[in-house]
Amino acid sequence: MISKSRLLCTSAGFVLALTATPLLAQDVTLTIESWRNDDLTIWQNTLIPAFEAANPGIKLNFAPTAPTEYNAALNAKLDAGSAGDLITCRPFDASLALFEAGYLAPLDDLEGIANFSDVAKSAWNTDDGSTPFCVPMASVIHGFIYNADAFAELGLEEPTTEEEFFAVLDAIKEDGTYIPLAIGAVDQWESASMGYHNIGPAYWAGEEGRLALISGDAKFTDEEWTEPLRVLARWGEYAGDGYLAQTYPDSQNLFTLGRAAIFPAGSWEIALFEEQADFELGAFPPPVPAEGDTCYISDHNDIGIGMNAATEHPEEARTFLNWVASAEFASLYANALPGFFGLSSDPVTIENELANEFVSWRETCESTIRPTYAILSRGTPNLENDNWLHASNVLAGTETPEDAAAAIQSGLESWYTPGMFD
Repeated sequence: MISKSRLLCTSAGFVLALTATPLLAQDVTLTIESWRNDDLTIWQNTLIPAFEAANPGIKLNFAPTAPTEYNAALNAKLDAGSAGDLITCRPFDASLALFEAGYLAPLDDLEGIANFSDVAKSAWNTDDGSTPFCVPMASVIHGFIYNADAFAELGLEEPTTEEEFFAVLDAIKEDGTYIPLAIGAVDQWESASMGYHNIGPAYWAGEEGRLALISGDAKFTDEEWTEPLRVLARWGEYAGDGYLAQTYPDSQNLFTLGRAAIFPAGSWEIALFEEQADFELGAFPPPVPAEGDTCYISDHNDIGIGMNAATEHPEEARTFLNWVASAEFASLYANALPGFFGLSSDPVTIENELANEFVSWRETCESTIRPTYAILSRGTPNLENDNWLHASNVLAGTETPEDAAAAIQSGLESWYTPGMFD
C-alpha cells in the first residue's frame, strides 16, 4: 500500500516534470531553398555537418529545386506561405523584387554583413546601398575550359586573341577527331551566358559599357554590342552537326566524354568536369578582339542567401547567416565547390589548381558583371530572358546579329527610361 505522503511526493514530482518539459530545448530545423541541386551532396557531407557541430540545437535541411524551375517554384511557395526559412538568392533584380515584396528580411543589422565590401553586397542590396537582404556567398568567372590532352595531341596553344581563337577552332575542325566547341542552341541561357556574356565584355569595355547601357549612353545596336553577336554567330560552324538540337547537359557530356575539345564555360563547371573527365583540363580567359587590347572577364556575383521574412525561427536563421558570413564557411565553400569564389573580405586559400587558374585572371583582366542583371531586368520583356532568346537565335543562325541587337534594344526601350529607378 502506497502512503499518502509518498503519493503526494510522487504527484508533486510528476507535476514538476510536466512543468519542466517545455523548458527542454527542442531542435529547430531550418529548410534552405536553392536552385543548386548539384550541391546536395556537398551540403549533406560538408557544410551541414560543420554548421551543426558548432551550433547544437539547429538542424539544416537543404531542399533544392531544379535551376530552371526555381524562380517560379519559390515565388509560388512564398505566396502560399510554405517556403523554407532560408532563401538562396539570385543576384540583382530578381532578389530585389522579393525583398520589395516583403518576402526577404532586411539584414542591415546582421553582424556578419560587415565582412563584405560594397561591391560584394551590390547584388543583394537596395539601390541606395542602405539595406542588404542576402548574405553574399560566391561569384563565378567565365572563360573556356579545354581538353589539354587534345591540345597537346594537335599541337595547339591557348589562344589569346579572337584571330588565334578561330585559328585553333579551324585546326581542330580540320583534324576531325574532336568537335571544336561544345555548345548547343536549345537551352537559350547557354548561348547568352556561355557565349555573349562570356566574350562580350572585351568589346563593350566591361563596366564602362554596362553602365553606359543603364545611363542610356549606349544601345545594343551600337557596334561594341553587336560585334560580339557576330562573333557568336560564327561559333555555329564549330559546334558540331547536332548543335541545333543540343541541350546544355548534352554539351557537358560531349566535353567530358572527350568528343569536344573546348567548352565555353563558367567556373562552376570545374567540380563536375574534374569528376567526369578522364583527361587533363586547362582553361583560358576570353580572347581579346586584337593583340594589345585589355582583357575583361565576367566575374559575376552569382549566389547569396537570405532569410524568409515569415520564418518562425528568425534567431536561428540569423545564427546560420552569420556563419555563412564567416571565414570558416568561405573556406569550406570555396574548396568544396571549386569555381565558386568567396566574396567575403577574409582571405581564402583555394586548393584546386583549375579554380586557381580562373581566379588568377582577376590579376590580369578587368572584372565586370553580366550586363542584363542589374536594373535592366525589372520590366517586361525581362532583358536577361530576351537576351537568352536572341543570342540563341544568333547561334542557331535563325536571326542575324543586327536583327537580334535591334530586337533586344527595342524590348528594353519598350519599358525602360534611363533614370527611372533613381
